[in-house]
Amino acid sequence: MRVFLVDDHAVFRSGVRAELSREVDMEVVGEAGGVAEAIAGIKVTTPDVVLLDVHMPDGGGVAVLQGIEEGPVCLALSVSDAAEDVIAVIRAGARGYVTKTISGSELAAGVRRVAGGDAVFSPRLAGFVLDSFTGKSPVPEPPLDPELDSLTPRELEVLRLLARGYTYREIAENLFISVKTVETHASNVLRKTQQSNRNALTRWAHRRRID
Repeated sequence: MRVFLVDDHAVFRSGVRAELSREVDMEVVGEAGGVAEAIAGIKVTTPDVVLLDVHMPDGGGVAVLQGIEEGPVCLALSVSDAAEDVIAVIRAGARGYVTKTISGSELAAGVRRVAGGDAVFSPRLAGFVLDSFTGKSPVPEPPLDPELDSLTPRELEVLRLLARGYTYREIAENLFISVKTVETHASNVLRKTQQSNRNALTRWAHRRRID
């Protein structure tokens, strides 16, 4: 089973890698400390499971989930047990959520379970998710955003890099695509978001915390 680690603390990644290396059926095929590095690494290494930190300085687990297309299942691994964090990453596509107090053997079992199609939560965190789907959650549903929802995962990646000030060539190098393809995606993003130019698009993205 191929596992990819995403966490902005290198020491923590080393600890998780050491724990999983004891499992004969698991191999850590890559790791990353930030969102862009994680998205690129996951696409290159094609893991079965991604262990995903929820809070990172450059965007966090939700941004990674939005940046990767169909592929690995993701298990959130965080110090936070806040309802809003749990619900946000589950809404973004994570298959489970465990806290960093979990033991190495329990974490390995969780990785196997999400890889097999199960959802993995502690009882308390599972309650947050159930409340969210039954309308009892104190965390409000995110407002509808038709323009943002119309973007494909790749267009969202391009938008995020445009908002950070990357040139088309830098975006192409970052995403391993041609400059012409970047231009096409950028044109689609401008049209779908109804923005007239790149400056307006950057302000639009920042208002939605896409950066």
